[in-house]
Amino acid sequence: MSTPFYVSPEQLMKDRADFARKGISRGRSVVAVQYAEGILFASENPSAALHKVSEIYDRIAFAAVGRYNEFENLRIAGVRLADMRGYAYDRRDVTGRGLANAYAQTLGTIFSSGGEKPYEVEIFVGEIGDSAEDDQLYRLTYDGQVADEHGYAVMGGAADVVGGYLKEHYTAGLDLEGALAVAVAALGHTESDDRVIPVEDLEVAVLDRTRSQPRKFLRLVPARLGPLLGERGTPTHAPDDLNEADHADADRADADADNEPPIAP
Repeated sequence: MSTPFYVSPEQLMKDRADFARKGISRGRSVVAVQYAEGILFASENPSAALHKVSEIYDRIAFAAVGRYNEFENLRIAGVRLADMRGYAYDRRDVTGRGLANAYAQTLGTIFSSGGEKPYEVEIFVGEIGDSAEDDQLYRLTYDGQVADEHGYAVMGGAADVVGGYLKEHYTAGLDLEGALAVAVAALGHTESDDRVIPVEDLEVAVLDRTRSQPRKFLRLVPARLGPLLGERGTPTHAPDDLNEADHADADRADADADNEPPIAP
């Protein structure tokens, strides 16, 4: 009788974590920046159909990196949960903290389960309040850990390099133009030089508390991004090794399904 193959629980968890981190790092970074009027999300994403940033509810946005099919399932589940809670109770009962906790439970259960591979995803859940002090930004990792971020946050791709640039150049209380400029500059920053990302390759969305509509989510199209960014020099597209990462930019989200009508219970 052969001896069963044994792997210690510590080694198994380490292998699963390394697997998830490797998949997430292949994609391009997503940046979240808090500014005076709300929260801005930005990423380099040449696709006009698949998005990394989406709307979940009136004041709540979702951004993700990793495998598209995995975080799209999470996004749809978040929309359904928010819609059901708002319908059964009150729209004010739908909060970013509640959604972040629900996502954390799901991701933690999947990561610790031996029956399936861990999700190769990281998530931002952002919610705006009536003032900047009430804004909330949560970052969730593949294993269900939740971090309450302040000011700015980065996930996926070269997160350390992009985060280092933001640490040096971010200041609190920026207006939309300032937040957009520092976010786009951070995305183009590398260890060797700085790239100017073409406006058409940017995906940018905001939660804007100054909008008169109940829904505060707004996607900034290239026609508006150009004037906001101004003259930034000659655009340079991503190098080939970044383009090859597009299969892991299966992290580009939701084919504009964020504009679909609410799901009825």
